[in-house]
Amino acid sequence: MNKTELIEALAAKCDFTKAAAGRAVDGLTEIITEALSKNDTVGILGFGTFAVSQRAARAGRNPKTGEAIKIAASKTPKFSAGSKLKAAVNTKTGAKKK
Repeated sequence: MNKTELIEALAAKCDFTKAAAGRAVDGLTEIITEALSKNDTVGILGFGTFAVSQRAARAGRNPKTGEAIKIAASKTPKFSAGSKLKAAVNTKTGAKKK
């Protein structure tokens, strides 16, 4: 599902116009992006948690030349799925429940 399909599905599900659904999707992504840029965590109960993870500096290799390079420390966004999302995915794929 791409962004356009998401907007169409949201409009149908919530009885919004496509324009209103588009603004809602854009607003949500902006809010999550702003929060993560401030090192905040965004949790949606049952769905999941967006957070920032720290990657340590490390040594690597240039795959083209084989030369050793230094990879700087960085931050990266992470998503951890919530219990309801995990259950829905496992149920829909036919996986057996434990």
